[in-house]
Amino acid sequence: MSYTSSTMPELPEVETIKHELSPQIVGRSFTSVIVFDCKIMSGISTAELRRQLIGQAVCGIARRGKYLLFNLSGGQSLVMHLRMTGTLLLNPEALDRHVRAVFGFSNGVQLAFQDQRRLGLIRLVEDAEAVTAKLGPEPLDQSFTPRLLAELLKKRHIPVKAALLDQSIIAGIGNMYADEALFAARIHPLRKADALSTREIATLCHAIRHILRTAIAAEGASVNTYVTPQGHLGSAQFHFKVAHKLGDPCPGCGRPIMRIPVRGRGSYFCPCCQPITS
Repeated sequence: MSYTSSTMPELPEVETIKHELSPQIVGRSFTSVIVFDCKIMSGISTAELRRQLIGQAVCGIARRGKYLLFNLSGGQSLVMHLRMTGTLLLNPEALDRHVRAVFGFSNGVQLAFQDQRRLGLIRLVEDAEAVTAKLGPEPLDQSFTPRLLAELLKKRHIPVKAALLDQSIIAGIGNMYADEALFAARIHPLRKADALSTREIATLCHAIRHILRTAIAAEGASVNTYVTPQGHLGSAQFHFKVAHKLGDPCPGCGRPIMRIPVRGRGSYFCPCCQPITS
C-alpha cells in the first residue's frame, strides 16, 4: 500500500488530556521520576531529569499544537509529544509493559507515559519556545480568521490536505480532522491550497474550528490507542462523516466514501460532494 491512514493524538485529544491532567497535578510537586525506556528522552539523561524535576511544582499545563507543556516552578518546561501511540494515564491500576515512564506527585497521583511504538518524546527545556517556535497559528485562537487562513494558503501550491497537515502552517490539525473539515467545506483534498476561492477559504476556516470544538466536547476520538488520562474512550469518532469510513455511504449523497493518497497520507472523501474541480 502506498499510503497510511494511521492516527495519532491531534489537537482535540491533546486538549482533552490537558483538561483532565490540570486539576490533578497543577500546584503539585514531583516526588519521583522513573524512566523505563530512555528512548523517549531527548537532550537529557534519566538521572539528570530526575535530579532537576524532583521538588519542582507544576505551575500550569498548556498545549501548543500537539505538544503538552508542563510549566514548572523553576522556570523550565517539561515538554511531551505523544506521537503515534502515546498515552498519559492517571493512577493506572497496573503498569502495562508499554509504560515508558512514571511520574509521582506530592498528592499521591501517579502519571504514566504509555507508548506502544516508542515514538513519543519527553524533553526538559529552559524555554518551550525553542520547541514550538516553528509551529503555525492555533486554529482555535480568535486571531484564526478567514483572512489569516487566506494569507497562510495563498503561496502554497500544494494539495490543501497537505497544507492542513503541515504544522508550520497551522498547528494541531491531523489526518482525521483535516478530512472532516474538508468534507464539511465540500473541498477535494487534492485541490491546490492557493487556488481556493475567498468563499471556500471562509467556509473551510469555519469548518476547521467547528470540527475541532465538536471533537474536544466529545473528549477526542478513540480510533487507535487513544484514551483520556482517566482511561475513558473519546467519542468524536461517532460524529465522523468520512474519516475512517471507506466504502460507507456518504451522509450527503449516498455515494461510497473513497480513500486516496495525499502526500503519503490516506485521505477519506466523497468524490461527489467534494469534486476535484471547483
